Amino acid sequence: MATASARTIDSGAARFEGELFDFEALAAAPLQRDPFDFLMVPRFLRPAALVALNEEFPQIAKPGNFPPEGLRYGPSFAALLEALRGAELASHLGAKFGVDLGGCHPTIAIRRHSEATDGNIHTDHKSKVITVLFYFNQQWPHEGGRLRMLRSATDMEDYAAESVPEGGALLAFRRTDHSYHGHKPYVGERRILQLSYTRGGDAARLVSSLTKPIRRLLGKS
Repeated sequence: MATASARTIDSGAARFEGELFDFEALAAAPLQRDPFDFLMVPRFLRPAALVALNEEFPQIAKPGNFPPEGLRYGPSFAALLEALRGAELASHLGAKFGVDLGGCHPTIAIRRHSEATDGNIHTDHKSKVITVLFYFNQQWPHEGGRLRMLRSATDMEDYAAESVPEGGALLAFRRTDHSYHGHKPYVGERRILQLSYTRGGDAARLVSSLTKPIRRLLGKS
């Protein structure tokens, strides 16, 4: 089984040599089909990496999704971004979902704070093929903020699975017209990185990166 390349990461307070990803755990995780294709991998980010990445997590002061460009972070986080854009992760995820991600563009958005309006039931923009979420919170005792894989666009309680946003967990799902997901409200720090494999060129990626209220004004899903 292939593993992420070993690298030495110097993050100031933390220095370690090891792997970022647990690809064996990804390979072992079952691909769920109800209500759409998704998989959940607890502790996909290895513990030593998670410590360093949290030390360097971008200091974002307000809610919203932000591209890495324009944010400040250390070398550990830079190494993570490089790996997320690489072919190895795309190959593993593509094999799991049975889709060739080689022609897709990896788009990254980072979020540190959740607000009361987050989590409304939705599907992702049509330009997205696979959406991957990485959670950096060490613990998550809260009821809100747990993303649910939903069976409808109207009922938050009718869900097939619930992802706890903690411990370096990975959640990935295939975007469809019925890939409804959402979570109960939570206000506070909720560290998350979203990796989207998109098709459709720069215009489609621009629309998918807009906030949900702006997409609604434009009549986009």
